[in-house]
Amino acid sequence: MSIRKNIPNALTCGNLIAGCVAIEFAVECNFEMALVFMIISAVFDFFDGMAARALNAHSPIGKDLDSLADMVSFGVSPALIFSYGMDSGITGNRFLIFIPLLIAACSALRLAKFNIDTRQATTFIGLATPANALFIASLFCTSKFYPAIWHFWHIVPWLLGILAVGLSLLLVSEIPMFSFKFKNLTWKDNSLRFVFLAIAAVEGLATLICGWRWSAVVFLVFATYIILNLLLLIKRTA
Repeated sequence: MSIRKNIPNALTCGNLIAGCVAIEFAVECNFEMALVFMIISAVFDFFDGMAARALNAHSPIGKDLDSLADMVSFGVSPALIFSYGMDSGITGNRFLIFIPLLIAACSALRLAKFNIDTRQATTFIGLATPANALFIASLFCTSKFYPAIWHFWHIVPWLLGILAVGLSLLLVSEIPMFSFKFKNLTWKDNSLRFVFLAIAAVEGLATLICGWRWSAVVFLVFATYIILNLLLLIKRTA
């Protein structure tokens, strides 16, 4: 196979390696570096698909490799960040630290379904694994820098347990969620995306003005994405 055909697979392997490094930092409870490498994984994940389309280098092995890499970077990695984040300060019932492992299982189910679900060509059905992973990593990274928040999580760890279950259910849910892909720049086709980008820009500016940690921007952006999609679900069912 030509080098050109292997460029997307090389980028996918970059995603996988960055995800492995994120896991290493998660085990050390270095959530800031875990988040950094998870973002690197997401960048590789974005560009491998773009490269495959630009180079007309789609292949069955590339599709499977992408899912395997995503499982490590956006399935196992956030599950371990969540589990080690709880374990680093929890007291009492330590069984709670195993609940976030549901995220890995539900991520696997979500990725397997994505490969055969033709409905997800332009939108997502259920929470996308990269969005879930970045939300979790930024949550624990940001919390670690603010002792009051970090202490609160470990006073009421059952709240984190509920959050882990909730995110797991969102991964395998049938809730329609908009994707970040623009096929054109018209307001009619992309109004939700433009609104989301505007909110994200305001959140970024507010973070700079208030002097918050950079990870707070990532957390606010993906928290907004999840909340916005849930509000849209309520509006559709009302």
